[in-house]
Amino acid sequence: MEANASYLWDAELRPGNAGTWDGSIEVLHTSFANVPLDVRELRVRADAGFGFNPVFVALEARPAQYAVVARLTPAFKRLLPGLSYEPVHRKWEMAEFEPRPHGWPQARRFVVARRFIQQEEAETTRFSMGRYIYRAWVTTLPLSPAGIWHFYDGRAEIEPRIRELREDFALRKIPTASFAAKALYREIVRLAYNLVTAFQRNCLEESWQNLTLQKLRYKLFLIPGELTRPQNRPVLRLRPSSKIESLAGTILGRTSRWKPLQS
Repeated sequence: MEANASYLWDAELRPGNAGTWDGSIEVLHTSFANVPLDVRELRVRADAGFGFNPVFVALEARPAQYAVVARLTPAFKRLLPGLSYEPVHRKWEMAEFEPRPHGWPQARRFVVARRFIQQEEAETTRFSMGRYIYRAWVTTLPLSPAGIWHFYDGRAEIEPRIRELREDFALRKIPTASFAAKALYREIVRLAYNLVTAFQRNCLEESWQNLTLQKLRYKLFLIPGELTRPQNRPVLRLRPSSKIESLAGTILGRTSRWKPLQS
């Protein structure tokens, strides 16, 4: 998903027994193919499901910088206590180093953050070892460790869009048992989502552009109306609304500037 406009560049349906990173390379290839030609610089945020050497190789073969959550393998975990940490926050401290895990053709930069766990603190879902909670990333970004952390946490802004896809666009439960049909259904949902997003970005005011489909439907599409048939011709009569009338005029004015797609 593209972070600024929230367009969904690609989504892959995988079998339930697929490996953690199966399909990651294909997702990247399709996503890069959707990059507009005038975009020269890319920054990639990804979770640990993309934290494998072939994925890094694919990213490094393109003009893309990345911050990917590091996989906490046993060998990697053993290195964490011996790093030299510096405080970056009242509770957190960070370190960086460049190991070369087994099977990697080169060393890469790792950034690690850790926080001391207070005795009265409730159990956490984050990785902990000893009395510390850890977070770690593999990165090629020329930022400070704290900058890497801040950049990656911007990924959280996409979570509402993922929830919207699941709930408002009915992606949580696909109504078919056929894998091929499910893949087609997913593509239809992706098209619908991107059309709604394009409508928001190109036709609506800025204050409307981050509304979910549920809120957009409530504010714009759920207008009281009545379907009549004068002279046996169906006519939808909507309740007069100066706000909707003004908004409709703005939308029509903006759509008139669009160029038709070339075949």
